[in-house]
Formats: sequence, structure tokens, C-alpha cells
Amino acid sequence: MSCSSALSRNIMRAIRVAQFGGPEVMKVESSVPVPTPAKSQVLINVKAAGINPVDTYIRAGTYALKPELPYTPGHDIAGVVEEVGSDVKSIKKGDRVFTIRTASGGYAEYCTAEADTTRHLRNRLSFEEGAGVGVPYYTAYRAVQIIGKARPGETMLVHGASGSVGLACIQYGCHLGLRVLGTAGSQTGVDLVKENGADAVFNHREENYVQEIMDSTDGNGPDIIIEMLANVNLEKDMTMVAKRGRIMVVGNRGSIEVTPRHLMAKESTVAGVMLFGSTQEEMKEMSGAIDAGLGPGGWVKPHIGREYSLDNAPQAHGDIINNTGATGRLIIKPS
Repeated sequence: MSCSSALSRNIMRAIRVAQFGGPEVMKVESSVPVPTPAKSQVLINVKAAGINPVDTYIRAGTYALKPELPYTPGHDIAGVVEEVGSDVKSIKKGDRVFTIRTASGGYAEYCTAEADTTRHLRNRLSFEEGAGVGVPYYTAYRAVQIIGKARPGETMLVHGASGSVGLACIQYGCHLGLRVLGTAGSQTGVDLVKENGADAVFNHREENYVQEIMDSTDGNGPDIIIEMLANVNLEKDMTMVAKRGRIMVVGNRGSIEVTPRHLMAKESTVAGVMLFGSTQEEMKEMSGAIDAGLGPGGWVKPHIGREYSLDNAPQAHGDIINNTGATGRLIIKPS
């Protein structure tokens, strides 16, 4: 069924989750009603939907915020505006857009989103690349700039840099004038992080990589560490970080026992990063910076790792969690 025929019949294909659990709880339904945009919303014909680790936590029921069941997963998509609510002035039908957050869920042929979380997609980016902008780049800016308070000339380590958020952090750090280090879990990932501008990249599956990072900073350690898997790496980060350094926790999948004395000795800090805790003022700042980065020659350059159909959404969720070395953005193509 084409998207146009689906809209004329007011139904669409979409992933629906009726109970929390493993990837298998995601089911494709072919007669889901096309959502109607509210006055402040737009209806978007979804061309590509980004897959985020947080999508898997929400689906499993382990995330702090749980949607009402049944629901359709997916925060950030790219597509074409089909309808606009009566109060929407900044966006019109036919516009190419991407979202930071959907209202009805992005793993679908159509979705709704608030106009203030929907941004124009520059022509230099494909829809696939557009689906890699929202959550990864806004999270990266928030971690590095708003929470991390990075300053030009500092050294930043992105611990797990070859995934979509990690690469966005690498790109923004280079743009900001930081000395940027990264880690990855495969040679392919190491090469990708280098290609995106990192000054040095280390394989975090090698036994001596922590010492190599310390050697590369003359024993001082990074001023900022962006951490993608805190339950595995936080203790290492606390030993590596520079005096009065900052560790930004972007990703975590469990508990860990750490030694607080490491923080005391260096007067370092650990802070959590959650994009959807942003204030309106912070969202405005992030949007301004990323919109500028989307311009010609800008620093926003999404890398697409793999594409999936709606029917393969369970496999996509398995891949993003069980990967042996992330390499860019995973996306779903609804049609």
C-alpha cells in the first residue's frame, strides 16, 4: 500500500506495542488510523525514522517515563508535511522536515509532531540523513555545551564514539575547537571516528587502551568525558578524567559499583544528560546551533549505518543493543 493511498483511506502501516518486553512485542499493523494533527501540530509523511537506544528502554518498560499502551515507538523522523494545524504558521504543507520528538510515534507511515519540535530539513541532507539529526545532535550539543560547558582548547574524550550520538559529539567538538579523542569497539568504528575529525581514536576492547588515552594527554586525562555506557565504563572514566574534569553520562544500561574517592581526589564531577529534560530556552539554543550547523559546509554530517523496513524493527532493536561496535545511525524506512 502506498502512503498516498493509505492517507486517502485514513489508515496506515505502523509498529504497535501492546505490552512492555523484548523486541518481539513490536508488531506491524496494517490498519492503524492515520493520526489527526492538533492545532499546534503537523502531520508528516514519514520517509525515514531514527532508531535510538532509548527506544529500546521504553519498549522494555525500564525507562523512567512509560507511554500509555498501546503505542508506536520513535522520537525523530524525517519526511514531508502533509497537513498543518490551524495555529501553525512556521511550517506549511509540502515542507521537508525533521523532528526532535514526535507526538504519535515515528515507526509508521505517518506521524504527528508539535510544530515547535519540527524543523526544516536542508536540501543538502537526504531524508535518511535527516532522520539522524534530531535526538543524536541535540543530545550531543546538550552533553558537550549545555551540561559539559566545554571551552575551546580543552580535551574531550567521547567514550563510545562510533554510534550516532558519539559521532555528533565528535563533529561538534571539532567545530568548537576542542582536542577530540574517541573510542570505538571495532576497526571499522575506529576508522569512522577518525574520518569524522577525531585527533586520536582508541579501541576500547584492547586491554591497554586506558593507558594509551592517558599517555596521549601527557598523563593529565581528558577535561571532559562523554560516556555512552556508564555501567561498564564509569569507574575507568573517574580514574582517567583530569583534575576538576567533567564526566557526562549520556547512556547507561544497569548498575555499577564505583569508588567515590576518585572524584574526591580530583574534585571532578559526574552529571547525567537527558535531552527531554531541556527547558524551552535550552531547546531554542540547541535549535539555533544545529540549524546553523545544517547550513552549507556546516558541522552537522549524519552518518547512516544501516536501514531496516518496518517488518524488521525487532531486528533493528536487537542490533542497536547487541552490536559489537556501533557505526553510525540505524534507521527504519516505513515504505
